[in-house]
Amino acid sequence: MTARPSSDTPSEPEVSARFRPAKASGSVPMGEPPAQPPGRPVPSRRTPPRDTGAAVSAAGSSGSAGPSGPAGSSGSSSSGGAGAARRGATGTPPAPPLDDGDRGRLLRGEHHDPHGLLGAHPVEGGVLVRALRPYARAVSVVADGTVTALNDDGDGLFSGVLPFAEVPAYTLRVRYGDAEGDDVVEVRDPYGFLPALGELDLHLISEGRHEQLWKALGSTVMEHGGVTGTRFTVWAPNARGVRVAGAFNYWDGTALPMRSLGSSGVWELFVPEIGEGDVYKYDICTPEGHHTLRADPLARATEVPPATASIVAVSRHAWQDEEWLAHRADRPVHTAPFSVYELHLPSWRPGLTYRQLAEQLPAYVRELGFTHVELMPVAEHPFGGSWGYQVTGFYAPTSRMGSPDDFRFLVDALHRAGIGVLIDWVPAHFPKDDWALAHFDGRPLYEPGDSRRAEHPDWGTLTFDYGRTEVRNFLVANAVYWCEEFHIDGLRVDAVASMLYLDYSREDGQWAPNEYGGRENLDAVRFLQEMNATVYRRCPGVVTIAEESTAWDGVTRATHHTGPGGFGGLGFGLKWNMGWMHDSLEYMAKEPVHRKYHHNEMTFSMVYAYSENYVLPISHDEVVHGKGALVSKMPGDWWQQRADHRAYLGFMWAHPGKQLLFMGQEFAQGAEWSEGHGPDWWLVDPSYTAADDHKGVRDLVATLNAVYRETPALWERDTEPEGFSWVEGGAADDNVFAFLRYGRSGAPLLAVSNFSPVVREGYRLGVPDGYAEWAEVLNTDEERFGGSGVRNAVPAKVEPVPAQGREASVPLTLPPLSTVWFKPE
Repeated sequence: MTARPSSDTPSEPEVSARFRPAKASGSVPMGEPPAQPPGRPVPSRRTPPRDTGAAVSAAGSSGSAGPSGPAGSSGSSSSGGAGAARRGATGTPPAPPLDDGDRGRLLRGEHHDPHGLLGAHPVEGGVLVRALRPYARAVSVVADGTVTALNDDGDGLFSGVLPFAEVPAYTLRVRYGDAEGDDVVEVRDPYGFLPALGELDLHLISEGRHEQLWKALGSTVMEHGGVTGTRFTVWAPNARGVRVAGAFNYWDGTALPMRSLGSSGVWELFVPEIGEGDVYKYDICTPEGHHTLRADPLARATEVPPATASIVAVSRHAWQDEEWLAHRADRPVHTAPFSVYELHLPSWRPGLTYRQLAEQLPAYVRELGFTHVELMPVAEHPFGGSWGYQVTGFYAPTSRMGSPDDFRFLVDALHRAGIGVLIDWVPAHFPKDDWALAHFDGRPLYEPGDSRRAEHPDWGTLTFDYGRTEVRNFLVANAVYWCEEFHIDGLRVDAVASMLYLDYSREDGQWAPNEYGGRENLDAVRFLQEMNATVYRRCPGVVTIAEESTAWDGVTRATHHTGPGGFGGLGFGLKWNMGWMHDSLEYMAKEPVHRKYHHNEMTFSMVYAYSENYVLPISHDEVVHGKGALVSKMPGDWWQQRADHRAYLGFMWAHPGKQLLFMGQEFAQGAEWSEGHGPDWWLVDPSYTAADDHKGVRDLVATLNAVYRETPALWERDTEPEGFSWVEGGAADDNVFAFLRYGRSGAPLLAVSNFSPVVREGYRLGVPDGYAEWAEVLNTDEERFGGSGVRNAVPAKVEPVPAQGREASVPLTLPPLSTVWFKPE
């Protein structure tokens, strides 16, 4: 995909030159660095309307009648108002000169109300029109079929009093050029419009309650006053002034200062003719008077990194997932099949676009039988090596693989294949890049002012100020945005623990306690509660999932239910069970002869299994940074490693909780993951001599998901203690675990894992009354999965022999390093 031009190195995209300076000489506008126009502008309109009267001789030629050079070439300063007007006399009555203070602030980009100075205003004797067009040779007003030249006031300002009784509909004809020739453009005046943002929007923004904030802030293509253009709105309460700069004006925002909308901190400007695909940033004047170009915090599209500018975006995607959305909320995820394939989109199949992924990913995931995919962060991020966890464009899918509509196309394709889409969402921190959110308007804005709370010591990033209503609104609305605009089915919230604790990864003296002297971040608690409550209210069927690694009470408890700690629940739907993951992997890493000393690491999770609604995650975090792939964590030779890998997956799929498996682990990739090349697909290529070893594991995963989906006992009562009972949890010497799972109908499934390398014949396990036989429905040791083929070929008959506290039992054959599932008949 071809990268768009960077805002740092402007180039000549194919857009109209509505606000571009032509090649200029002489001085530049006050307070501005010299512009670097890379070429002649391309006029948007070359056929003028009919010129009449004296106005024709005043502005109709490029000769001596007009000013002798680009605006500002006379070297005038902000104090030269009336004199400058006389120098550019055209015969049009001059406008009263601007106050020196207003003129200076306007030219420096520090004026809060440029619309009060620019545009058309009724005055005694006619209508005053003033335009700010740096580098223009002449500016005329086209109204009622006539063309009237404005006087050159210097520094790019042009003005005059026109003989109209009221403000007419008008356009500005702007002449650029030099001795090589003229270029003329004709545009609607951006300063001839009332604010395009309503009072209700401003009220909701100030209250922090605008749940569709992206419809109020950012760049929005719209019709305003009968004219099509783009409304730019940005929250920058500490700025002296804000201007719009982009490829359409050679990144010189002098001609497009924005107005401040009262005490809201919001700046607004409607610019006619700017539209879809135009590239822009905000030129922010800080409290110290310095100018900084910033990407739009609510940009819906961005340039391809390392370029950093924002892009005006319009969605034209026609969704085709109505059936999916209509039934998404039919059953809560807690009582439904929910197995997740986690992947990193850029490296799953390196080089593919969103649309190309839509041709391959849904079919692959459907073949494996997963109910959902979880995409590592898709929001725009400048550094690919962060895997998306250092976000700068919270409202824009990364442009590395295509446009926002291309991403919608991918989600749509997954839904039509019956696959839900979860995304990783990162409201815990953001990077310090000086073109993004950090010190956005010259002061801490999105981050706390206290460095003890602002600095994230682990990642060298900044945390959000969750106590500020506008910042909290920015994040809550962002969660809603992904669900409503991209039909996302769930948000996995990253690094929740780092948000909840003020002393997270901080030593004494490096953190400030809350108002009660505690270490809990009460602002973050309130934010998470509000986010969850809002998402669940607005987006039926969506689930939120917390990556929370501590024992915080009530992560998945409803927000209105207060727990022992005095807090209401955080309101998440599910939580990653990090304890289960660490303990079970510790056990599996031991040689079988030593596992009996660590038996409790596989059983301890059931002590707290119902304290939260859990997901069992084997995620990307467990297969990077020297940890090795899942299969490589297992001891022994290659056969034993694969057998352990398969047995572990069988144990995981039977254990209470939902399942998550990272890409590459479904076919036992031996190398740990790297975002540079992704999964080793060659391992399952038929030309590879050991491909069957890896295909066998992949076939097992597909079978696990298939049997799982058709067995309510494995998912219907995941969050209820009544859905589980131990049969054998203490056979440490045998490395055997056996338990029953129950559905609401009472129909059970018996799962038995043998994590020793020996076959156990006639292993007796107690079973519930009322069943005559138990038949094998899944065996990870089957030959088709790469196992030894030890089976329970015929159903095991129930015998009246007591075992494990039950009156009846069955003698079973347990294959080596295996998990076997049985159902009664």
